[in-house]
Amino acid sequence: MRNRWRYLVLLLSVGLAAACTGVDGGEGGDGEGGGSYPRAQTLFTSGTQWGAPVNWNPIMNWTYATGTVGLVYETLFLHDPLTGEFEPWLAESGDWTNDNTYEVTLREELTWTDGEPITAEDVVFTVNLGEMKSVPYNELWKFLDSAEAVDERTARFTFSEPRYQQWANWVYFSPIVPKHLWEDRSEKDVTAGANENPVGSGPYKYEAHDQDRQVWVKNDDWWGKEALGLDVKPRYVVDLVNSSNEAALSQLLAGEIDLSNNFLPGIADLVKGGYKLHTYFSQAPYMLAANTTWMVPNTTRAPLNDPAFRRALANSVDVGKIVNSVYGQIVSPADPTGLLPIWDEYIDKAQVDRLGYSFDTNRAKSLLAQAGYRDTNGDGLVENKDGSPIELTLATPSGWTDWNESARVIAEGAKAAGINLTSETPADTVVQDIRESGDFDLILDNQRQMDNTPWRYLEYVFGLPIRESQTTVNYGRYENQQAWDLVNQLDATKIDDRAGMKAVISRLHRIQLTELPMIPLWYNGLWSQASNSVWTNWPADSGDAPRLVPTMWRGYLQRGAIKMLAELRPAEQQ
Repeated sequence: MRNRWRYLVLLLSVGLAAACTGVDGGEGGDGEGGGSYPRAQTLFTSGTQWGAPVNWNPIMNWTYATGTVGLVYETLFLHDPLTGEFEPWLAESGDWTNDNTYEVTLREELTWTDGEPITAEDVVFTVNLGEMKSVPYNELWKFLDSAEAVDERTARFTFSEPRYQQWANWVYFSPIVPKHLWEDRSEKDVTAGANENPVGSGPYKYEAHDQDRQVWVKNDDWWGKEALGLDVKPRYVVDLVNSSNEAALSQLLAGEIDLSNNFLPGIADLVKGGYKLHTYFSQAPYMLAANTTWMVPNTTRAPLNDPAFRRALANSVDVGKIVNSVYGQIVSPADPTGLLPIWDEYIDKAQVDRLGYSFDTNRAKSLLAQAGYRDTNGDGLVENKDGSPIELTLATPSGWTDWNESARVIAEGAKAAGINLTSETPADTVVQDIRESGDFDLILDNQRQMDNTPWRYLEYVFGLPIRESQTTVNYGRYENQQAWDLVNQLDATKIDDRAGMKAVISRLHRIQLTELPMIPLWYNGLWSQASNSVWTNWPADSGDAPRLVPTMWRGYLQRGAIKMLAELRPAEQQ
């Protein structure tokens, strides 16, 4: 996911003159098909969409127009990563009736926005789409034997080999689609079609879009108002495509963007500057931790194929300098396991104390010497064990200013320890190509979000088999069948078996901390800056504020962020 992935290089000295929103911010007009949206009834967001909206296909993870899943298409459950709790949503209930059988019961009287009823047939049909190879959850069908509608509201799923963690992820993350509108679509349409007339079940409906925005209008007949007691407050949600530095900052500070989910350097000073800005935490790190930024070594290349060298490299990184100087304390150092703070209970702290690493240049030098890497020509840099020169590069995408600067800090630390490492900034598309093809030495990556289970994170670290093109997991091409077997054992552990999960994760920690297939560095923030000019009662960690994830990033509305829209209050009510 690249929700903030082309960070804005914000000019903090920019004037506060409002940039043109392209949408009438006045109080006139009803907005219904017109284009004039009453400001007091409209929520303006930004930070997810990096190009014009071009598809509304909920199957296409991370590319659909902001809000497609969550505002329009909904999931069976929500999962709150801050509490670890699942909440029935379209589902009234869902349970394993035995070790291999899961049954879900839908709420009564659910309807699609075209008036058709939502039934168990829709749920079964959506799961069956996974039999198509290009559907993201095709992996389920390696373990799923059958899906059937027992009655109008009940669906039954029978597994040959239950994968409890993976299924728990599916029921909250994957949206249900209407069978009557999708059953005649080809695989190409299902996985790559634009779905230009989205018909969902959620609290909003499609209103309009343009090159620089997506507009949703409130669904007055949403089932959740009665069944859940939730009433989303904005009548319109207008998500603006990320634009220029000046426009983004001006609009936020002038209150013309209500919620910005961009990375904004210097936000700590702005929060204290009287601009009516709000962050989840009132002090550092200001942001929730959304994902872990790792340095990924290509384990097929010497000397990065040597765990001892990788450990020395890990000890050479001054993470504190990155946290304080590059990010201005809006991120925090990662645990050596990389597990997010929401998964703290699963971190084997004894293993971390024994096998973890931290910034220590002398320690890095000592580890290199112990492993046989020595400076044989007196230039201050070590050579390979066979005497050949070491020349490593760390690639980060051009324009991703935080990662570019972090890479320079990493390179400086490596050279101080005697490792010849330089940073380079090729185009974003080039980095993606070399990441997937394996044509790199070192890269940064952070593609696993806060989620319902550490299994998702560990699947990324150890995923096998290694293919010619690695498109989703294990970009470093680290091969350890024992670790992968343990990841699958974790997947087959019931989600309420915390002790069983911890036992498997502890064994994986021992491998991970010994081998260092990836080097966790810092927790990337859930970038979220809100203006209190028009809407208030944003999520926060204190007082009576709702404890919810405050973002419109793809994949997060079903992580509870949709409830944020029901908690908002117009500013004039304060």
